[in-house]
Amino acid sequence: MKYSLKFLPVSLVIIMLTSFNYKDGQKNLLDKSLSQWGMYQSYRHTNDYKGEIPKDSNGNIIPPVGYNKNVGNVFSVKEENGDPVLRISGEIYGCLFTKEEYENYDLKLKVKWGTLKWTPRINKLKDAGICYHSIGDCGVDYWHTWMLAQEFQIMQGHMGDYWNISNSAIDVRAFLPEGTMNPVAGNDQPFLPVGTGTGTAGFCLRTVDNASPEGEWTNVELICYGGKSLHIVNGKVVMVLANSRYHVDGKDMPLTKGKIQLQSEGAEVFYKDITIKNIDALPAEYTSYFK
Repeated sequence: MKYSLKFLPVSLVIIMLTSFNYKDGQKNLLDKSLSQWGMYQSYRHTNDYKGEIPKDSNGNIIPPVGYNKNVGNVFSVKEENGDPVLRISGEIYGCLFTKEEYENYDLKLKVKWGTLKWTPRINKLKDAGICYHSIGDCGVDYWHTWMLAQEFQIMQGHMGDYWNISNSAIDVRAFLPEGTMNPVAGNDQPFLPVGTGTGTAGFCLRTVDNASPEGEWTNVELICYGGKSLHIVNGKVVMVLANSRYHVDGKDMPLTKGKIQLQSEGAEVFYKDITIKNIDALPAEYTSYFK
């Protein structure tokens, strides 16, 4: 049965219109039913994975789990002090992704690690990530799991690193790498193109490890405006990025809008207080990073 808003009690209309919003225009993205998120699962990857779609013992391609199938209860929500807390077990590679696309926003959340790790990360650092400006289908990356996107790395010792996902590229304020070195972000350095079509691998280290101690919540903030972005960890800018794009058929195309993905990547991780706020300009305290 469908109802017009004008026939509903005023109090119910207010609840409907504000249930996912906080004060100051911040929209709450997390509830117990994950109503604002879709999900995708690909594979339980193995230690010998080399970027090819997994095959069975007869050489037949193994299909991914697919969309909106929560095998193994990888994605779940519990209550903590009355507030929802998202758990991503990491057991199967995959992601939650927002049903809506976002452009020009300030995303905030809190993250902390669980204790579990899964193959192929049992003997490696705990890993996850926030993928932004995500477009297209899941499964187009090296792990056959995620959408084309830019990644704000969530990883032990690497909170705020940059990775390109699939054929994306971006410019990062970073020190020029030499030989086999990776680029390292420097907030007062010139912009260095990284990612597909740039000649530099699509990875850059954050300026500094500013995450909270293991077991404590880390405040993470991602500000995006007009192709520019800032990776902020516990209030400190750890990376400055600009000219977000993707490279296809020898051309660069702007990548400034899309869905937000939260990765499942072999490690147990928790999130809470996930909010997003539309902005019509870069916050004044951050404009100097782009001059």
